[in-house]
Amino acid sequence: MRNDGRFGPAQTTVDKAGDLTLVSTTLSGDPAGDSTRALVQHLRTAMVPAAFAGAPAKVYVSGNTAFVVDYLDFFHRWLPIALTVVLSLSFLLLLVAFRSIVIPAKAIAMNLLSVGASYGLMVLVFQKGVGAHLLGLTQVDTIEAWVPLFLFSLLFGLSMDYQVFLLSRIKERFDATGDTREAVAYGVGRTASIITGAAAIMVCVFAGMAGGQLVMFQQMGFGLAVAVLIDATVVRTIIVPAAMELLGDWNWYLPRWLSWLPNVSVEGHVAGPAAAGDDGAAPGGARRPTPRRAGDRIQLGPETVSTPGR
Repeated sequence: MRNDGRFGPAQTTVDKAGDLTLVSTTLSGDPAGDSTRALVQHLRTAMVPAAFAGAPAKVYVSGNTAFVVDYLDFFHRWLPIALTVVLSLSFLLLLVAFRSIVIPAKAIAMNLLSVGASYGLMVLVFQKGVGAHLLGLTQVDTIEAWVPLFLFSLLFGLSMDYQVFLLSRIKERFDATGDTREAVAYGVGRTASIITGAAAIMVCVFAGMAGGQLVMFQQMGFGLAVAVLIDATVVRTIIVPAAMELLGDWNWYLPRWLSWLPNVSVEGHVAGPAAAGDDGAAPGGARRPTPRRAGDRIQLGPETVSTPGR
């Protein structure tokens, strides 16, 4: 290390007990650059094991660059796991809720489309600098390591909320009519204004977050704003209905070997008029109100009031 130009002068400090030694040095180049991070990896995997082979000692490599290496490795290791867990659970929940393997697969694909569009626009604006100054954002060399995982988790939840809200209306209508085309038109008509209004509120909130001075919050706010905007306009009101229209009855395909799945309603069972018994009792034991006719006598407390006849 002494003759290696990649390291600066080393200083050694030993504690009073003699069982702990601190060797301090500096690295040439950017502490967070690719070359210095590769040097720390080489130091940990090759140089230190070779220097302390057979010695009864534990060696730890720390410092700013080592922190960056561990920080990035953490997200690189857990991002695929988080993606797998979230996507798998989402597929299973939608499978049970809508009794179809096409609906959850399409929902996941649409959600990934929104998230992917958000990632691409973040790179285009923050790393490539396209429109950054026009939007009042700061161009940087890299995206914060925690932002992609955070965006995925939050955006997937928001997108799935829109998805379930829209699909529940479509499924509700399809169960009543058996017509996929009419059910899609009904579901979009019932939910488009609500989804658009909720998305507009969130876009304004996230855009305000992107207007801050810290780059990490600019990236987070911008990514959330554009993803929600794309998801609520292009994906939910155009791509999803068009895909369901093209698939037709295949939207509700469920293999026979999955017929054992329980029939679960997302919003609970809503009893129709036929659910009431012959005695006029409403669901839950409440008595249905009896229509009044002209001339009936109505008891109001201690007095009796007669309704006038026609």
